[in-house]
Amino acid sequence: MSEQEFILPADWRGWVWQGGDNPLALQERYLSLLPLQPGEVLVRNAAIGLNPVDWKVLDTQRDRVPGVDGAGTVVAVGSDVDQHWLGRRVAYHQNLQRNGSFAEYTLLAAQVLLPIPDGVDFATAAAFPCPALTAWQAIEKIPVEPGALLLISGAGGSVGHFLVQLAYARGFEVTTLSGERHWPRLHALGAKRCYSDEQHDASAVKERYFAVIDAVSPEKAALLANNLMANGHLVCIQGRVKEWPNPAFGRALSLHEVALGALHQHGNAEQWQRLTQQGEQMLRQIAQGTLQSEMLLHFSWEQLPAQLLALQHRNFSGKQVILL
Repeated sequence: MSEQEFILPADWRGWVWQGGDNPLALQERYLSLLPLQPGEVLVRNAAIGLNPVDWKVLDTQRDRVPGVDGAGTVVAVGSDVDQHWLGRRVAYHQNLQRNGSFAEYTLLAAQVLLPIPDGVDFATAAAFPCPALTAWQAIEKIPVEPGALLLISGAGGSVGHFLVQLAYARGFEVTTLSGERHWPRLHALGAKRCYSDEQHDASAVKERYFAVIDAVSPEKAALLANNLMANGHLVCIQGRVKEWPNPAFGRALSLHEVALGALHQHGNAEQWQRLTQQGEQMLRQIAQGTLQSEMLLHFSWEQLPAQLLALQHRNFSGKQVILL
């Protein structure tokens, strides 16, 4: 397929953030097509995945299009990008320093593209990058010790959904902290024990964990560090603990932090290749049924601001996807 077979628009719709009290202040605007630079591609979005980071960083996105996750078709490539990308179905995680996925088209660095395998639709692919790749980065921080006790805090969310599966596949004995409504799903994904925060804090729970992965807050991570055994690992996803969790040469804990944005700002080509190859492999596992995607909730383009607000005040299960 040649580039001439795609009719590129002069402009397209996008949701732009110009400040406000909540996501309902997003404004629909028309965006102009800019010349592609070397290393760039243009993707015509078919689906947009909503993530908590999308509302958490709105104040950093003024005069830009928010959104980190999307999926669609590559319709144009920069001068040095392999032509084989043209017409390919792809998913992506976008750099927060650029216009994001809340638009009909998104300009991207080619190195972030994830080819979508047959058997995976655009909605499933758009729901994948941020939570699944974050989960993979988190589990990669921990040495594999089959049978070792691992605690996942905030396991009911999107990242936890994939983390439980990845940890179980590596042989860890998985315990989760989440709301009770998530327990049947987490057990089915591989969690041996599911607790609420209150149950885990009770004196009857005395486990010492080889690793704790927290997807709630720095304060929660600091509290859970007390449940680690000697030479244990604390992995922080939603903010790093303010202080090292133990005195020097005490329990000798290892502290890790996870942020996909770090690769956008500081990663090299080899690191991106490894991440996208892993993402492609996980998408193939979803196609094969050996990795479970979340339950998807489909919404229209016009519903995007309202659904982002709903995500900010989350009281539902499932993953919101905007269909174009």
